[in-house]
Amino acid sequence: MATTDGLDLYGLLGVASNATDEEIKRAYRRKAREHHPDANAGDAAAEARFKEVSLAYEVLRDPDRRARYDRFGPEGVFGQGAGGMTFDFETGLSDIFEAFFGSMGARGAKRGPMPGSDAEIGLRLSFAEAAFGAQKEISIRLPVGCDTCGGSGARPGTQAVTCPDCQGAGETRRIRQSLLGQVVTSVACGRCQGLGELTPTPCDGCGGEGRRMDHRTFTVEVPAGVEDGSTLRLADRGPAGPRGGPNGSLFVQLEVEQDERFQRMGDDVHTSVHVGMVQAALGAKVSVSTLEEPTDVTIEPGTHSGHVVRLKGGGVPHLRGRGRGDLYVHVVVDTPTDLTPKQEELLVQLATERGEALSSPGDGDGVFSRIRSVFG
Repeated sequence: MATTDGLDLYGLLGVASNATDEEIKRAYRRKAREHHPDANAGDAAAEARFKEVSLAYEVLRDPDRRARYDRFGPEGVFGQGAGGMTFDFETGLSDIFEAFFGSMGARGAKRGPMPGSDAEIGLRLSFAEAAFGAQKEISIRLPVGCDTCGGSGARPGTQAVTCPDCQGAGETRRIRQSLLGQVVTSVACGRCQGLGELTPTPCDGCGGEGRRMDHRTFTVEVPAGVEDGSTLRLADRGPAGPRGGPNGSLFVQLEVEQDERFQRMGDDVHTSVHVGMVQAALGAKVSVSTLEEPTDVTIEPGTHSGHVVRLKGGGVPHLRGRGRGDLYVHVVVDTPTDLTPKQEELLVQLATERGEALSSPGDGDGVFSRIRSVFG
């Protein structure tokens, strides 16, 4: 007979003995989701594991109980020194759990059909669709309610009957006497899987499941401002539950395509514009790509490569709240490499006028080298 001797509460949660309260809480939530009875219908082992990790969390989240456990081990929490809680680990752990937390679900209440699980699908968006939002259609194959039986699982003309084991409650209960007093333990009925009903004559269309596989198409409303890797949750659009159970959720994972013109940083957008060296020296108006229509940007005289022009409100709309980010235009000054003899002569005259030394003919890389020495 197994007892609590050697019970490793930290091991049940998968954390180290020096774990912080927050780490213990996160580990418990993860384990609880994994082993929760609602996600493991009819799995007695999963339900027992759920109760174990819940009991571990109940002890370790309490500073006094955790200190006793760290100092004396399980005996300090469950043994006689902890109030007489000696029990059979295999059968008594659930009783202790019930004493701490109460019954799983409302006592005497019918559990009803299990909800469907959640599903996931990917959706690819253009840069502009992510920025300004869009309506997108998605198609997915998933369990849907059976049209033949209306989701009941029973052949048309017949109906489900009350489960004789649980009398329609969907759960079975047992009463035990313990050192804590009378303890009631409730578990999902193994015969009807917690539904409270049986279908003696299953539907031919779904085999008694109340659901079948089919393709479904949905229109997804993508809000403005979403980013690559964002997730949208469509409640009640996921797989149908068995035997008339409610639908789960459909999670849409968003993948945003890159745009070679723009780089997004939060809700701000960065782009670049190329200007000639004369434009940079004398100033000019140049056309710049934006998330909407192109616009003119003023390049001030004497602008250097790397200068940034900020266009307020030209970025991505804020996902939550009003307003938009900004558009930052990075100026790139181009040095010409294909000068005509006339253009080269003019630049040499300019350099002479400004008193700027040039390399001798034949030195360096010719015209490109001399121009870079003047405007680099």
